[in-house]
Amino acid sequence: MEYESWRGLLLSMPGAFEDFPFGEDAAVFKVSGREGSRAKMFGLLMHRGGTINLNLKCDPALAEQLRAANEQITPGYHMNKKHWNTVVPGLDEETMLAMIEDSYDLVVASLPAAERAALGWKGLVERG
Repeated sequence: MEYESWRGLLLSMPGAFEDFPFGEDAAVFKVSGREGSRAKMFGLLMHRGGTINLNLKCDPALAEQLRAANEQITPGYHMNKKHWNTVVPGLDEETMLAMIEDSYDLVVASLPAAERAALGWKGLVERG
């Protein structure tokens, strides 16, 4: 169930879409503010070793804190381990949503101003 739940949370972010550049086993979640602009990844959902894994971008200081406090969070698999975490099932939905929103915000903050404006981004994802 985590796969579909996490997928739904990822796709609920404004301008988010799913792509499969690495094949059907790895869903890449990207964001783009305008059609034709270069999209940026904020999540990677995959099966690894029989377990669901979700890679999310994270502020380096927060990443270390999250890893120390949660055994489900480890340095990002096949990613820059300073800036990415890998999450496995076991965290509550509120924590997962916060981590997904943080990853999204970090990536959107790096988009050009016109794309941020097209997304209606104000610096934080508004919770519904």
